[in-house]
Amino acid sequence: MAMLQYLGTGRRKRAVARVFLRPGTGKFIVNGRPADEYFTTFSSRTVIRQPLLATETADKFDVLVTCCGGGITGQAESVRLGIARALCDFNAELRAKLKGEGFLTRDPREHERKKYGQRGARRRFQFSKR
Repeated sequence: MAMLQYLGTGRRKRAVARVFLRPGTGKFIVNGRPADEYFTTFSSRTVIRQPLLATETADKFDVLVTCCGGGITGQAESVRLGIARALCDFNAELRAKLKGEGFLTRDPREHERKKYGQRGARRRFQFSKR
């Protein structure tokens, strides 16, 4: 028997998150660890729960997430987008609420690559006149 689940993919900067929503009691697992253990900052813990709290579905689903790439903030925001997309898959009527809050908008700002002859994307090596 196939288990009922909803899939949503979120991306932000270099981070990618695959989110699986399964009917349950509100467990939140990220890369095999509890979400509060994986995301240590308060702001990122708040960000990942925003779509569930906005649609009042926090206790109706178990959330299983696999993240890779990027940093903590990028991963947290990619999880938020993935959850929002999975909720739209679950119930299309939630789309208007999620879109109004801005949870379905993919942030287009990307990581800029390092250039040769420089220390970073824009940062130059120190200039010496003599």
